[in-house]
Amino acid sequence: TTAVSTVPGTDWASVSLVSGRKVDSKAPTDPRASELDAMQTETGQGPCLDALREQQTVHVTDFAAEERWPRFTEAAVGLGVGSLLSFQLFTDGDNLGALNLFADHPRAFDDESDTIGQVFAAHAAIALSAARQEQNLRRAIDKRDLIGQAKGILMERHRLTAVQAFAVLVRTSSHTNRKLFDLAE
Repeated sequence: TTAVSTVPGTDWASVSLVSGRKVDSKAPTDPRASELDAMQTETGQGPCLDALREQQTVHVTDFAAEERWPRFTEAAVGLGVGSLLSFQLFTDGDNLGALNLFADHPRAFDDESDTIGQVFAAHAAIALSAARQEQNLRRAIDKRDLIGQAKGILMERHRLTAVQAFAVLVRTSSHTNRKLFDLAE
């Protein structure tokens, strides 16, 4: 919502994350953003996808005259979108998604909008990257704890040392072709 009130010309905004071929809206300030991301998933085309693939900012001055993404453009015009800025969210080699700024009328964005939008995109990318790292750390801790519990069960039931119990888990994981975490679970 801060981007909407700060970037000149912006009426609504969203962050689009791409997972495989699916585009998901996160924190949309208007429900139309989710509809447009669903359209990008369905058609495999659109400004967010271009921003992600080409590592650039995509600027649509007037959707009524846009020709790059015919099906997406038709949907955008139908939803009342006039113009758009889409910024790639990028940190340390990770392509995380796109920050999308929408306007209900054409020619809403200028050079100042682009500059301020890039600042927001940089901050959003850093925040998103930190959130993902925290999520990955939490998963790793949860997995480690579960493996530790499995070791404890083996130690108690079979009177093994911690090293021996872990070796049993690793050996069983290898022989059954299952991940150590799945086996521990």
